[in-house]
Amino acid sequence: MMRFSGRFRSALIIGLQGIRSRKTRTLLSMVSLFLGVLAVVVVQAGASIAERALLADMELQRGLDGTKVMNMAPQPQLSEIIMGTVPGRDDAVAVVGVSAIIGEPGVRPVNPNASPFDEIGYYGAPMFCDENGNCREQTPAEAGPEGQAIEVRLTALTGDVRKFRPFRASAGQWLDFDSLPMMAPRLVLNKEAAKGFERYKVPAEMRVPGASANLTPQIIGVIDDGDYQPRAYVRMDEMANWIPATKLIDPAMGELNVLMTASTPVEQVLTSKLKAINAEPYVELINSRKEQEKELSLMRLIFLAMAGLVLLIGVAGILNVGLATVGERVEEFALRRAVGTPRALLAGIVLAETLITGLLTAALAIAVSAAALKGIVLLAGDSQPFLQGVVFPWDAGVAGVIAGLIAGVLGGFVPAIRAAGIPIATVMRA
Repeated sequence: MMRFSGRFRSALIIGLQGIRSRKTRTLLSMVSLFLGVLAVVVVQAGASIAERALLADMELQRGLDGTKVMNMAPQPQLSEIIMGTVPGRDDAVAVVGVSAIIGEPGVRPVNPNASPFDEIGYYGAPMFCDENGNCREQTPAEAGPEGQAIEVRLTALTGDVRKFRPFRASAGQWLDFDSLPMMAPRLVLNKEAAKGFERYKVPAEMRVPGASANLTPQIIGVIDDGDYQPRAYVRMDEMANWIPATKLIDPAMGELNVLMTASTPVEQVLTSKLKAINAEPYVELINSRKEQEKELSLMRLIFLAMAGLVLLIGVAGILNVGLATVGERVEEFALRRAVGTPRALLAGIVLAETLITGLLTAALAIAVSAAALKGIVLLAGDSQPFLQGVVFPWDAGVAGVIAGLIAGVLGGFVPAIRAAGIPIATVMRA
């Protein structure tokens, strides 16, 4: 073991001396290899950031991995079960969605059916639905005249849903569930709804089906929830001041689900109560990373294959430089053989030079990539929320080091064999 350690140390020292004495050739090797290693590092870092961005958007819309979502068809009799089980708990949040129109009373909203403001009319004409869920297109008289009003999906919450769906704050503040409910409901808009309030000047008057009177909401903040529809979030207890619990759930156009932790007893309690009234819930466990694993792996492999081709070009460059260097040092290697240097040590000297060159190139590529990523975060972090707090991924650095080592071995293997095969007689001919 000591003998091997001594040879390794000798090869390393002589290799460093060879690099220092041939700076120009070392620089040429690094230039030819730099782009290949940089491509591997960039692809690995880009794949990690793309995975983060994809999962971040899915977390906004569906929920964090490990969250259980109980979906059920909206029915009026469900309201008492939900309100009697979920409110006040930290391990579950009920989410009830209804339609709401904010603006002038008795007029048709500018975006019927809560259409995105850049796609008005995409969801068709305004609809009328009776208590049995039968829907039809509204007549012009039922829709009302054109006016200054916008339609949103009003989402009532029993608690802070951000523990399950990590909304990103854009302006203002989020709903405070620890304070007493107010008669004027506080609303937090998503970015699409905020776009509508910027474009249209509408009065602060909100009408919700089933409410005893039109409400005067208070807009306190804006968040990014990943939804393309205009949506407003409100405390359910503040809506209960105006709408009876039996009317809050709209069987025709409503939304109803419960977000829970994986180990909460709420799931079993709700399931038992719902089955008692012949309502069959559907429970889904959110596992976005596993669901997207194949797509993410395929994307990573495709880009790594492309980076591998660039790396092979760099390996060819370091191979050519290595062969040229060995050709110039034939007499040196023959002389070393004449004084008793083993062939393995000669091969180790050449491999040590290429490995050191590969590691230096990898370090340079990693440093450039990390600096570039930091610059991108500083310049575009505000406009791209998923970039906020992004740091250079360690797996990209590891990939760069591995790529540098592989390139050093592949680029130095043939020159090392050629150096080890130089006969002692060559020094006699010199």
